[in-house]
Amino acid sequence: MWCCARWPLMTSLCCHHGLGCLCEHKSMGASVNTDKKGRPRSPHLIFVMVDDQGYGDIGYHGSDIHTPMLDQLAEEGVKLENYYVQPICSPSRSQLMTGRYQIHTGLQHSIIRPRQPLCLPPDIPTLPERLAEAGYATHMVGKWHLGFCRPNCLPTGRGFHSFLGTLTGSGDHFSYQSCDGAEACGFDLHDGNRPAWEMSGNYSTLLYIERVKQILRNHDPHTPLFLYLSLQAAHTPLQVPDQFLQHYDSQSNRQRRHYAAMLSCLDAGVGQVVKELKTSGLYQNSVLIYSSDNGGQPLSGGSNWPLRGGKGTYWEGGIRAVGFVHSPLLKRKAVVSRALIHVSDWYPTLLRLAGAPQNHHGLDGHNVWGSISEGLPCPRTEILFNIDPVSRKPGEPYDKALMLNGFGIWDTAIRAALRVGDLKLLTGNVGDGDWIPPQALPDAPERWQKLEKRRSELGKSVWLFNVSADPYERSDLAEARPEVVKHLMLRLAEYNQTAVMPRNPPDDPMADPELHGGVWSPWLGLEGQEGNNEENDGRKGRIFKIKHCKLCKLKALFKKVGSRLQRNTLF
Repeated sequence: MWCCARWPLMTSLCCHHGLGCLCEHKSMGASVNTDKKGRPRSPHLIFVMVDDQGYGDIGYHGSDIHTPMLDQLAEEGVKLENYYVQPICSPSRSQLMTGRYQIHTGLQHSIIRPRQPLCLPPDIPTLPERLAEAGYATHMVGKWHLGFCRPNCLPTGRGFHSFLGTLTGSGDHFSYQSCDGAEACGFDLHDGNRPAWEMSGNYSTLLYIERVKQILRNHDPHTPLFLYLSLQAAHTPLQVPDQFLQHYDSQSNRQRRHYAAMLSCLDAGVGQVVKELKTSGLYQNSVLIYSSDNGGQPLSGGSNWPLRGGKGTYWEGGIRAVGFVHSPLLKRKAVVSRALIHVSDWYPTLLRLAGAPQNHHGLDGHNVWGSISEGLPCPRTEILFNIDPVSRKPGEPYDKALMLNGFGIWDTAIRAALRVGDLKLLTGNVGDGDWIPPQALPDAPERWQKLEKRRSELGKSVWLFNVSADPYERSDLAEARPEVVKHLMLRLAEYNQTAVMPRNPPDDPMADPELHGGVWSPWLGLEGQEGNNEENDGRKGRIFKIKHCKLCKLKALFKKVGSRLQRNTLF
């Protein structure tokens, strides 16, 4: 196996995984607070996940976007500069909540769509469930996007004591109307398990920040708190109150201007959260983690420059994220960490901080607190970003993809990405690989599409990069280093042996909000319905609603004809 990454060191051979490599560090790495009896106090855990923030869209990365509060928090804490997430929403969130790679939850393919009868596997314990067992009060505010077909799939069914937010992947930031294509639209703002109609009209970021402040004001400091703030900003639609747009009057690109203003609003909101932590007496015993869920979308104002690619791709611009940790409990402060960290690592890391019983069975994440707080060697040496067999095109010839390009080891028509040490292997269709500087983001996309465009030869399906020496992925080493390609393909094949079958059921017409009072809400496992099969459940109810369903489809046809809304498939 290749050694733990240390930018910009070149890759060197080290021990095989499990045979003398770096072990998990048991040190808490914190100035542990104690109660009146001298017992360690579990810290309050605040996890802030933001939506579609690009790697280049924060002040300390040289951005033109004003993020003074985030910059200050990061500067006083630990900046994570070798930190990875997944390229789209649901996969990053599922790995945060379970500590497991997508191949081990059956969620390998794309996002969870609003009408899919699909959610987190019920037999896998979530982070809030484990923390609740350890005595934590658990609260979620913001975007869920991990399925809601059944009541037990909701945040309140997966370990959160309270929830205010949205269930789908995107929607209007003021009206909370959310559309799945043009066919199905409905209201998506929930307080607990009920639609929060009365809150419509409030801007999402401001509404969520106010709820967080309310939770902090009312919280008993002697009870450990887990607060998951999952902001929808800066995901499309690009909307923001006018007062934040004034900071960017000189920005001629409308998308970039609105996107920047959304992040400035978010920045101010996080500042209010930290201020409330201090006012409420929770700050000194708190750990705040900040993370984007994936790379930025250049067509929607985001920038991952100087990294290659963006949201929806496995290039560095799609998966290397903005991230930092801010806490009085850190042993090292005002430092940059190059430790190799993945979003799945937060699960075991936070459970360790919480003092929860350790059970690493089935986990892909590592406890990285020692690396972050003390600068200890990182326990993680590799990251499997994904293996997505559903992505394989049916007509792709196996002889070339497997025998020629894959050395008889790996079917290179399958979308897969793996980093081992400094080396990163990509196979299949991993997404558009442009480099897009922020000044090249005009309104007309055709004006930037050829900037540094590198069109790979037809049929190419394997890439190899040393992302420590070449973080911008300009030098493909696949042809020059075939022995390394073979080694990493063997590792992919080993991972694939542990994969569960992908769960990717078709959309269920009974999920249409028009059948549920105009609200996105669970439609399976309700009173009078039986069975556990996600793909087939709910058929009894369909018998009684089939005429209504046909009317819905007719309405959807007229919506399609009269609407410019297009569904952009990421993969």
